[in-house]
Amino acid sequence: MKLATYKDGSRDGQLVVVSRDLASAHYATGIASRLQQVLDDWGFLAPQLQDLSVSLHHGRARHAFPFDPAQCMAPLPRACHWASAPAWLHTLESPWLARGEAVPPSALAAPALVRGAADALAGPHDAIAVASEALGADFGAALAVVTGDVPQGATAEQALDGVRLVLLANETVLRSVQAAEAQAGVPPLQSRARTAFAPVAVTLDELGDAWQGGRPHLTVQTHWNGRKVGLAESGPEMAFHFGELIAHAARTRPLAAGSIVGAGPVGNRDRSRGYATIAEKRLEETRQDGAARTGWLRFGDTVRIEAKGRDGQPVFGAIEQELVPLHAPD
Repeated sequence: MKLATYKDGSRDGQLVVVSRDLASAHYATGIASRLQQVLDDWGFLAPQLQDLSVSLHHGRARHAFPFDPAQCMAPLPRACHWASAPAWLHTLESPWLARGEAVPPSALAAPALVRGAADALAGPHDAIAVASEALGADFGAALAVVTGDVPQGATAEQALDGVRLVLLANETVLRSVQAAEAQAGVPPLQSRARTAFAPVAVTLDELGDAWQGGRPHLTVQTHWNGRKVGLAESGPEMAFHFGELIAHAARTRPLAAGSIVGAGPVGNRDRSRGYATIAEKRLEETRQDGAARTGWLRFGDTVRIEAKGRDGQPVFGAIEQELVPLHAPD
């Protein structure tokens, strides 16, 4: 099934079930009003939502209405936990290769999870608001999962059993701030801007055989100012699958239902596939030419991110955002 959260003036919005073709929706009223309720009682509430999803798919849902992504918040507007790590070989290797260095075994030994702001996740059409272009805003076309309760010390296989939903994200990072944090030797905090999510979260059965061993096999498309810059395949080069990422997050503490774990921007070694972050493009320029030429996002720039299945159809709907000033000019 596919689930979304409509704006209703509250912090957590109103849960809706969305048809497979993303054309229609139905409020989940009478089953659950918020997605967190479903995650807290998945075994009881998810089958009821699945029944509604089947009715919607077959045109039997009496109060269905056209689905409008512009009315969506993030599917889970407030998460218990949000962390992500680079999980694709290209994104793990690029920083070393750009410096002409060999990739150390430690880079591929364990995921480097970084926590983000879980309390204010952005919707698919929310603007990216920053105080200044000098902060170096960068997009990041990424995939993530929402978990149920995951016990402390869970194995990677056990952690996979905790996956409830799959998400598409734009992990916005302020690169100039990130560089300053790294130079100061402090962990990332201010550089992790609001992460936005596509309108719809999907259960694993919606992916079918595109979900293989904790790896989603999808085509992630990225457009910058209307120009396609990325067409990445998410499955084959995923070094850490989602079970490994979740298990790493739960190694010394349990994860509560409603935790989001991300795999970072999707990247491929095949450079004809483009890039999912500007940082990736700049690293490639540095590797080839000795210096980066491409600048970061500027006010008025737009980003569109979408993931498609093997049938060429969008799975989650699209993220469409614009970079805007935090404060309007005088």
